Amino acid sequence: MSQPYYLSTAISYPNGAPHIGHAYEAIAADVMARFRRSQGRDVFFLTGTDEHGLKMAQAAREKGIEPAELAHEMSQMFKDMCDNLDITYDRFIRTTDPDHVKAAQTIWKKMEDKGDLYLGRYEGWYSVRDEAFYDESELTEGEGGAKLSPQGTPVEWTVEESWFFRLSNYGEKLLDHIAANPAFIQPDSRRNEVVRFIEGGLKDLSVSRTSFDWGVPVPGSPDHVMYVWLDALTNYITGVGYPEGGDKWERYWPADAHLVGKDIVRFHAVYWPAFLMSADVELPKQVYGHGHLLGEGGIKMSKSLGNVVDPREMLGRYGVDALRYFLMREVPFGQDGSVSEEALVTRVNAELANSFGNLAQRTLSMIHKNCDAIIPEAGKASEDRKLLDDVMAACDEKLPAAFDRWAFSTGIEAWLSAVHACNAYVDAMAPWGLKKTDPARMAEVLGTLAAAIAPLARAIAPVSPHGSAAILDQLAKGEEGNPIEKPTPAFPRLELPAKEEKCA
Repeated sequence: MSQPYYLSTAISYPNGAPHIGHAYEAIAADVMARFRRSQGRDVFFLTGTDEHGLKMAQAAREKGIEPAELAHEMSQMFKDMCDNLDITYDRFIRTTDPDHVKAAQTIWKKMEDKGDLYLGRYEGWYSVRDEAFYDESELTEGEGGAKLSPQGTPVEWTVEESWFFRLSNYGEKLLDHIAANPAFIQPDSRRNEVVRFIEGGLKDLSVSRTSFDWGVPVPGSPDHVMYVWLDALTNYITGVGYPEGGDKWERYWPADAHLVGKDIVRFHAVYWPAFLMSADVELPKQVYGHGHLLGEGGIKMSKSLGNVVDPREMLGRYGVDALRYFLMREVPFGQDGSVSEEALVTRVNAELANSFGNLAQRTLSMIHKNCDAIIPEAGKASEDRKLLDDVMAACDEKLPAAFDRWAFSTGIEAWLSAVHACNAYVDAMAPWGLKKTDPARMAEVLGTLAAAIAPLARAIAPVSPHGSAAILDQLAKGEEGNPIEKPTPAFPRLELPAKEEKCA
């Protein structure tokens, strides 16, 4: 039986429409899921929506509808985004799902049985937008002396009865686990941030609210709902069968990777493992905190600045393959980086359309026209073997080694170097000239190129699946001496829309 691989995204908070950051995380996780499947792994891929909490209750009230109605409506938008991006999730989980409510209440009871929950009174700073509590020392000052969270969001002083989790008991255990498992938090910069935070001392965490009722009810305390992060984080075990267990639970837990934005690493690398330790559940193997996408000029996207990118509009203009390729190629994964439509069109045209797409198109066209549409055997000359060796090194060694560590842009760079080597080989061999002087050698050259294009298409398929599949389908039709059909471009060139049509 193939080796299991369990991967999750953070579940999205659906109090507003999906933005390009949601698409970025979903695409990156999907690239990893497809890559692992290409290695023969048995992948389980979880994504979904986090639908409880004060933010959702407030958003629903502003719209004059019930939170459940808003949750259903907005969750569908995120599911549609994933489907339109060809995200190959195995389950789209919603925290309003009945099995999730049961899982959240079960982990609560386990923590209570451990003696890690106690009733008290919370007085402190709370950010509704982050659904997070902050210590006074973490706050900064905004305009007019307003207090802001480390994320720059408004905070308000909150006083209410609350259940508390004895997070203070878990500092040393967490540090020991991180030290023993260096890959637990990646990249290294995120791990260092988490270690510094824990070493600063952990305070007990408020894990219930009484000021609103849109959440999972606390067992035995009907006036309390669970802190939205305790509820939300539990989705990762709900999705594979907790608390019932069974084959899926035995096969996939602990998760191989939780992929999350860098701003929520603390919740996943401090609170979540502490909750799991308390409930006697094995910890996930890795939390990977990726960077943020910025607008043109490196400015953080915000609705007020009007520079938020809508992934639905980008998809409509440029298609799935182009958007996926650009986002994985443009920004070194784990770091922040700027994106723009101009950069997308320039990069995709240069690399995907002109370099690889054109390589496949002209090779298959020459075979169709000059070889009776039959793909010839690869040549055995030294330059033929060197090209194929270089291609296989990129596709079988360099790209997988980079993808293994989430270095998508590095892996694509190695792949692109092999594509460039193929194009240089075409220019050097000049098969159009060999047609007149040495038709047999022309056939060998074209056969060598066809033999190189197939692994190149398979290697980039996790990133840009449609064009790669089209090329592989064309090549597959030529197996066992069957004639190929006249090829059509798999990666067409893109054009920027007219200025007045361009989204902000």
